Formats: sequence, C-alpha cells, structure tokens
Amino acid sequence: MKLIMTLIALLALASPVLGLNFDQNITPDVIFGSGNLNGSFTTDVAGGIELGLRGKLRFDAANQPQNIFNSNGDGSYSFIAGAAPSGFSWMPGSPTTPVWNFEFSVNTDNTGTSGLKLDALTYELGLDFDPSPAGTSFLVFDPISAGVSAAFYDHSLGTNATTSATDLVAGDAVTYASYLATQNVAQNSWSYEFFNDAPFNTFDPALDGVYEIYLRAYDGSGALVAQTSISIVIGNAVSNEDSSWSSMKTLFR
Repeated sequence: MKLIMTLIALLALASPVLGLNFDQNITPDVIFGSGNLNGSFTTDVAGGIELGLRGKLRFDAANQPQNIFNSNGDGSYSFIAGAAPSGFSWMPGSPTTPVWNFEFSVNTDNTGTSGLKLDALTYELGLDFDPSPAGTSFLVFDPISAGVSAAFYDHSLGTNATTSATDLVAGDAVTYASYLATQNVAQNSWSYEFFNDAPFNTFDPALDGVYEIYLRAYDGSGALVAQTSISIVIGNAVSNEDSSWSSMKTLFR
C-alpha cells in the first residue's frame, strides 16, 4: 500500500550538513524486525537527540533482504541499477521497486538525559526523486508526528531498553499518538516504491543516478536541533566501491 503524504514540496533544497558521523551504530539497536543488524548509519547527535539514515540491500538475486549496506564511508551508499527480482509480496513484479531501501532512526533521548519523547519535536524527511547528480526534486513530509488527518505509521517504537522482540507497532491513530507521547525511539525501513505517486511517479530504479535523502528534527519553537543526510548512488554513478558492493555485483550477474 502506498503511504499518504500530507505535505509535498517539489523543490525543497536540503541545506549542507556539517559534523555528521559515518558508519555508526544507533541507540538502542535496530528494533524493526529480527535479523536486522546495527551499523553503517550516517548520524547526527546533538543535545541528546540522535538521527540516523542508511541505505540497505532489500532484495538480493533471490529477492531476499540482506545486511549489506554498501557504505562508502562518507554518507553515500552504492547499489546496482534495476528493479527487484520479484519485489514486495503485496505488489509483486512492480518495475518501480528498487533493490535498495533506505532506513531511518529517530531517538529523542539517546543518552537518557534529555527526557524528550517523540512528540516533543517535529520532523522533516526529504526524498530526492531527481536521479541527476546535480539536480534535486524533493518530496518533503513529517515521517513521525501524528498529522491532522489522524494518519499513523507502522514504525517500530520504543525506548533505550527496547529490542526487536519488544518494539511497539501501533494499529490505529489513537494508539500511535499515545506511543509518541511515551516513547523516544522510532525506526523504519522504507522503499522509494512507497512514495512514487504523482508527481513523483517517474521514478525508475533502472536509471543510473544519485538520490539525496535528509532527515531533520525541530523543537517547539521551530528551531533546527539535529539533521542528517545521505546519498544513494545507483549504477554507473557509483564511486569508491567497497568489498560489499563488489560482492553484490557478482551476486547479480
């Protein structure tokens, strides 16, 4: 199912981000589903708030997820061009499902000292749908806060003591809002397939290119308190290949 966005901006330019930390673990761990390893996140930690983003191989040659992140050590992640072999079970064979996902984590109290819960901040996620390295066209929305339409997300939610076996996933908007008021961790793994509705329905995973993704958090006054960003580098646009990327190319031959 496609997620309904409440805020779209066609040309929202992500500002430069300084002081990012590359190839990091997130706090408390990866809690969205068993078998997902920590690590390879590009993070920003400020004032007890931790934001993380990474790319991940979601579909290998057998259409299975892998703990392969293909980090280039600089906030970029490299993947082959092309659609997933079969894709998601609820949209099998879709030509617009890439082999990669992006994964994000929000922790509003990663050191246990800020006391902030998820609903203390607002958030902004920007997904670039322009494959050209020099261009950007962002879908922008808040991926955490409960919106005026009473929508809710299937994030894994929790605290610094939560594991993948004890995460909370809301089944309705009221429960989701209550979790935002009591929990400080939200994580998920998303595909561009979920967001390629008009005017972003020209997304083609077979194209070489670079997609920018950013995540920001704002306090109650609207001041920016943390931000992180990554680049997903596809196909022949790849640079700084690492051993995992080389191994994956062999997988897909």
